[in-house]
Amino acid sequence: MSGALVWFKRDLRVADHAPLAEAMHCDAALALFVIEPAWLASPECHARHVAWLLKCLVPLREALAKRGLALLVRTGDAIEVLATLRSEFGFTHLFSHEETGPGWSYEREKAVAHWCRAQGVAWTEWPQTGVIRRLKDRRGWAGRWQQRMDAPCVPVPAGFNAAPGFTPSSVHSGLPTLRDLGVSPSAETSQAGEAAGQAALDTFISGRALGYRRRLSSPLAAQTGCSRLSEHLAFGTLSMRTVHQSTEAAIRSTPDGELAHGLRGFASRLRWHCHFMQKLEDEPAIEWRNFARSADGLRPGDGTELRPIDRERLQAWCEGRTGFPMVDACMRQLIATGWLNFRMRAMLVSFAAYHLGLHWREPGLHLARQFLDFEPGIHWSQMQMQSGCTGINTLRIYSPAKQARDQDPTGDHLRRWLPEFGTPAYPAPIVDEREAVAEIKARLHQLRQTAPARAEADALQQRHGSRRSGLPSTARPSRRPRAAAVPDSQGRLF
Repeated sequence: MSGALVWFKRDLRVADHAPLAEAMHCDAALALFVIEPAWLASPECHARHVAWLLKCLVPLREALAKRGLALLVRTGDAIEVLATLRSEFGFTHLFSHEETGPGWSYEREKAVAHWCRAQGVAWTEWPQTGVIRRLKDRRGWAGRWQQRMDAPCVPVPAGFNAAPGFTPSSVHSGLPTLRDLGVSPSAETSQAGEAAGQAALDTFISGRALGYRRRLSSPLAAQTGCSRLSEHLAFGTLSMRTVHQSTEAAIRSTPDGELAHGLRGFASRLRWHCHFMQKLEDEPAIEWRNFARSADGLRPGDGTELRPIDRERLQAWCEGRTGFPMVDACMRQLIATGWLNFRMRAMLVSFAAYHLGLHWREPGLHLARQFLDFEPGIHWSQMQMQSGCTGINTLRIYSPAKQARDQDPTGDHLRRWLPEFGTPAYPAPIVDEREAVAEIKARLHQLRQTAPARAEADALQQRHGSRRSGLPSTARPSRRPRAAAVPDSQGRLF
C-alpha cells in the first residue's frame, strides 16, 4: 500500500501543484505544513510573515478539505515532525516542491534527505520556479526557463484517498495563534491566500498594468500600478507559471495597446525574478559573504565590528531618522506596510552602502524582516548588487534629493510618511552626502582597477551573469564606477 505525504512549504495553493497531483495516485494521502522553530528564530523572520502565513493556511486547508485531503499543521523541527507522523501514518512517499531558501532551510533539506534515505521513504521534489538545480553554467538557461514556464499548468486535483485517521473532518483543530508561537502581534497584513493572489493577478492583467512602466518607480503610483504579486510568489499562493501564462495570454488578446505594452515590461521581470534566485541556488554563501571576494573588508561590518558611530547610523537608517527625507519616508512606509516599490528599495540599500558606508549584511537583515515578500535569492543578490559587491554590475548610487524631485514632485509621499519634516523635530542629515559618497566611490574605483578584481569579475560573469539570449543584458562587467539610475528591469515584481 502506498501512502503519500504532501509537504507544503512555500507553495500554499492547490492550482499548478505537481506534488498534490501525484498524491492522487497513491492509496492514501495526507498534507502537512510544519511551522519550524528554526524559521521563527531566524534573523529574517518577522511577525508579519508569520501572520500572513497563518492567513494563507486557512483557505488552503478549506480547499484541500473540499477535495478530501486533510491538512495537518504541526509546530516543531521538521525531522521530528516527520518521524512522529510516520509512526501515526506509515507514508512511503514524501512529495514536495524544491525550495531555494536561506541557510537554515538548506540545512533542513539536507537533513530531511538523509532521514528519508535512512527510513526508506521515497522523497520526490518538483521545481516551481525557473531555478535549475545543479546548474553547471548559464548557457541555455533562458531557454530552459521558457520551456518550463510554457509547459501546461498541472490540473487541480479532484479528490484524494484520505489517510486512515486523517480525514478532513478528523483534522479540525484550529491553527496556532501568534501568541501560541511566541510571536508578538504585528500590523494588519494584506489579503492572503490563493484566491487573493488570483484576484490581484486578474485586476493587474485586465487593467492595472496600464502605464505600468511609468508608474513602477514612484512610491505613490506604484502602490496600485505595480502587480502587487510579490508576496504571493514568495509564499507560493500563485505559481510563477500561472502568472507567466496569464500575462502572455493577456498580451495576445490586445497585442497593440498600452495595456500590452505594460504587460510586456512586467513579463521581463518574471525572468529576472528567477535569474536572481538562481544566483543563490548556485552560490548559497552569498547570503553571508561578498560575491566578489576582492570587496572583502571594504566596509565596516564585513569581518570587522561596527564602530559606535556606524551602529548609530545603522539604527537611524532602520528607524527612518537619517535626516534625508526621501530615505526616511520610504523606510517609514516599509515598516508600516511591509511593501515598497523596487526603485525606492534600491535607494534604501544604496544609501546604507554608499552614504553610510555600511556592509550589506545587517541592513539586509533589517529589510528582510520588513519585506512581506522576502525572497532570499532575490534579496541577497540585490543587496550585493546595490552595494557594489558583485564585481560585475555597474555601481548605482542614488541621490535621495533627486529621487524626491523625480518620484514625489508634489511632496505627497513625504507628507504622508514624514509629518515632522520641516519642523524642529526633524533631525539634520547624519552624514555629509558629497563627502561620504566621494570616499566610497574612490575606494571602489581603485579596487576594480586591480588585476585580481578584473580576473574575478570575468569568472563571476561566466558563472552568474545573464546571457544575451532571453534576458536583457544589464549584468556586464563595469571597469569604472559611476553614478547611475537603476534599470527597473532588474529585480522583483513590484
